[in-house]
Amino acid sequence: MTENEGRRDLRMPEDGELFAEVLDMLGANRVKVRCADGQERTVRIPGRMQKRVWIREGDLVLVEPWDWQDEKGDITWRYEKSEADQLREEGHLQ
Repeated sequence: MTENEGRRDLRMPEDGELFAEVLDMLGANRVKVRCADGQERTVRIPGRMQKRVWIREGDLVLVEPWDWQDEKGDITWRYEKSEADQLREEGHLQ
């Protein structure tokens, strides 16, 4: 068994993006998340993700906070459970 067997290359946060955990589904395509910087934000699920990607409480997502209103933002990516576990094992999340 090699060291990298089963390892996948995952999408990492780009400039302005943060890891976040989904805390609560608010309805109307809005979600409450706790970001890696410790702040809770109300973020929206953009139209391109609404019918294609199902987001549930406890999921790990990437969030891009808004420039003009820091307590809000957009979800840019959702990780599968196995991908979230891999990120935790590699030390990207606390």
